[in-house]
Amino acid sequence: MNALHIQKIALELGIGAHQVLATAELLEEGGTVPFISRYRKEKTGSLDEVAITVIRDRLAQLKELDARRDTILKTISDQGKLSDELKARIEAAETLTVLEDLYLPYKPKRRTRATIAKEKGLEPLAVLVFEQKADLNPVTEAHAYVDAEKGVANVDEALAGARDIIAEWITEDAQARERIREFYTAQGIYECKVIKGKEQDGFKYENYFDWSEPVTKSPSHRILAMRRGEKEGFLRLRITVTEQEAVYVLEALFLKEACASTDQVKAAIADAYKRLLAPSIETEIRLASKKKAEVEAIAVFAENLRQLLLASPLGQKRVLALDPGFRTGCKVVCLDRQGKLLHDDVVYPHSGAGAAATAAETVKSLVERFEIEAIAIGNGTASRETEAFVKKIELTRKVAVVMVNESGASVYSASDVAREEFPDKDVTVRGAVSIGRRLTDPLAELVKIDPKSIGVGQYQHDVDQSQLKQGLDDVVISCVNSVGVELNTASKQLLTYVSGLGPQLAQNIVAYRNENGAFSSRKAICEVPRLGAKAFEQAAGFLRIRDAANPLDRSAVHPERYAIVDAMAADVGCTVAELMTDGTKRQKIQLDKYVTEDVGLPTLNDIMAELAKPGRDPRQQFEMFEFAEGIEKIEHVQPGMTLPGIVTNITAFGAFVDIGVHQDGLVHVSEMSHHYIKDPNEVVKVHQKVTVTVKDVDVVKKRISLSMKVGKPEPARTRSVNQTLNKPVTPKARPVSKKNPPKPRKDPNEPLGDRLQIIWN
Repeated sequence: MNALHIQKIALELGIGAHQVLATAELLEEGGTVPFISRYRKEKTGSLDEVAITVIRDRLAQLKELDARRDTILKTISDQGKLSDELKARIEAAETLTVLEDLYLPYKPKRRTRATIAKEKGLEPLAVLVFEQKADLNPVTEAHAYVDAEKGVANVDEALAGARDIIAEWITEDAQARERIREFYTAQGIYECKVIKGKEQDGFKYENYFDWSEPVTKSPSHRILAMRRGEKEGFLRLRITVTEQEAVYVLEALFLKEACASTDQVKAAIADAYKRLLAPSIETEIRLASKKKAEVEAIAVFAENLRQLLLASPLGQKRVLALDPGFRTGCKVVCLDRQGKLLHDDVVYPHSGAGAAATAAETVKSLVERFEIEAIAIGNGTASRETEAFVKKIELTRKVAVVMVNESGASVYSASDVAREEFPDKDVTVRGAVSIGRRLTDPLAELVKIDPKSIGVGQYQHDVDQSQLKQGLDDVVISCVNSVGVELNTASKQLLTYVSGLGPQLAQNIVAYRNENGAFSSRKAICEVPRLGAKAFEQAAGFLRIRDAANPLDRSAVHPERYAIVDAMAADVGCTVAELMTDGTKRQKIQLDKYVTEDVGLPTLNDIMAELAKPGRDPRQQFEMFEFAEGIEKIEHVQPGMTLPGIVTNITAFGAFVDIGVHQDGLVHVSEMSHHYIKDPNEVVKVHQKVTVTVKDVDVVKKRISLSMKVGKPEPARTRSVNQTLNKPVTPKARPVSKKNPPKPRKDPNEPLGDRLQIIWN
């Protein structure tokens, strides 16, 4: 374990080095993030999943940095150019950018103007000119380097070659690159233009046809949108700065006292910037801003996914699910309380009165035959019409009718997972089953679908796919383990995400269960082939056995702590089951008595909380929701209407809300509250029920602008003088001048009105 890495991460996170070290050791031993955060609190100092994930990722970054450092040191050493000073600078480099800057002069490169000049023997002249000695006349000195055989015809060509060499030295100077990089970062401007002749084909990017804004202020969604437009061939994107100011930055580094060589060095500096440095640094800043945008986009996607996976489950109910359609009819499936497919059929409620009557009788018969408790309807094509049809059926029993988001259901229905589960059924049946199961347990069903296909991301195809996968997998693993998994009914896909298992062990568990029947205890999974002690340690606490003889097997108490609970029960003179149901007995327990070297109060408090509510599902209780009657198409929507809706996706600039018309409306962040909101997640969550007011409707472009503002705005709270003075100052971008006038354009993602005036809360 690298002590420097441990100390560095501790300083970055503001936590103790012992916490980072303990976490690193647990990760190295094969511990998973959920297991470490839940069951090793004494070792980590109660670090949560976020901190542990950051430590894991930062350790990986630092190891990658060290590997690159070693490669660079070896390469330069093999060239015989590794001085003690250079070695010290390379070993002290803390970022990959600094490392690459130091390596650049020694990096194998293609033949350049500078290398050609060196081949002509002009490097000594370049050294003399760059030294800028007062007594040197570069023109006079250049005469000695005129040599027709070497390709130097005259003094001008000699000096030009010397300038080419100096320009390359400047370009490869680590300090120069860092200064220009800082200049671009602070004062760079995104300039986006439409490519001539592409206006019509690239219409969806019309807001970026003539767009500019500071790099420091450009949000992730705009950066990714402009880059996508550029990639598709509709936009031309640049990062620009004031050239003369950038040249001044370099002149301050390399110009000495004015002398005869000054003009030569100035010319070399200008050439170095325009020809070499500017394109290189612009590329770097574009890449850096893209990476930053990717991190933000992945974070938004991950948070949306978390909210969707943890959506309220209806619970174990007998469900009739409908996948709506007009011409092709509605696929109907009936599921038992465990989600098992009992029956499938097709009805045609939208093919005339006769077909509708037959469909109604079929649905009514199925509800009675399978004792249906809820009807799930996919929210795709014909969903509102199908909902209206179902609600008109006079059923003899009370049945909840619920609209279900079917995003990704078609992906599941055509997947290997679905084919394995229903080999004899077509994709329409599989899709309907997925819709029904999503109602009863969204988490258990959605883990079968690639998270990128669930429909809660933004620009997911434009970001680094490996980082996206890691981020989304972390979320799925976190959600699955926070809820817990019923061992005897969980699918292979759900078990795959349980801490310590993975695809192969999940498959082995299901195969063993199918062959030997239900597991009677957690310990029984040790009989599963290839499931060893380490996997059991990591997984056991997150598995549940509803009908287990030992009540602790139904809880989140880890088997390694059963002895403590047994001792607690014995000390108060009752059984473990009685301890879990009798609060007065639990109150008699003195936790300090059970503290050991390995078990502290954090774990004991978790045990007590679990005994009070064993196996408690952290998800909120399911609430019924209905869209407004009669508002089924975008043509029905009018400005001023107040409608119920469900949040389907959250972005950096607002939230999309389903109001039941097959076209989500946008609530811009400025329309979420009367006060300034930086992050839409402060106000809404995915799958949240909200009430919105329609601001504007564009039927042709299928755009609906919504607002969540209600009532009168609350009085703004002002900051005190001290608060204002102590407010951190954000570095400003290039000041506005006649040469660089402001461009009063609206944010292309702000269709709802003027820019928000920020009010300090």
